[in-house]
Amino acid sequence: MKQMRQDQSSDLIFIFGHDELIIHRRYEVLSIINDLMLAMWFAIGSVCFFYTGEILTIGVWLFLIGSIQLMIRPIIRLARSIHLKRLPDSSDSY
Repeated sequence: MKQMRQDQSSDLIFIFGHDELIIHRRYEVLSIINDLMLAMWFAIGSVCFFYTGEILTIGVWLFLIGSIQLMIRPIIRLARSIHLKRLPDSSDSY
């Protein structure tokens, strides 16, 4: 069974039975995943440009998706820089 928890150091921890997956610096990991997907869209889209017809159209759409995903990169960087943290209720602090 998969469980998820977040410890005090803001690491994300996923528990799979007797195994734990610990994600440090989650915004950095999110940025890396975004970059990998971006590279995949552009690589597949580039190959599609060697063909005509519907495959060429797929290539154009993949380039559009990749271009839109390029806009996500600064959003991730901004979210990493500006991180909101929920403060405890005033009744809990006393």
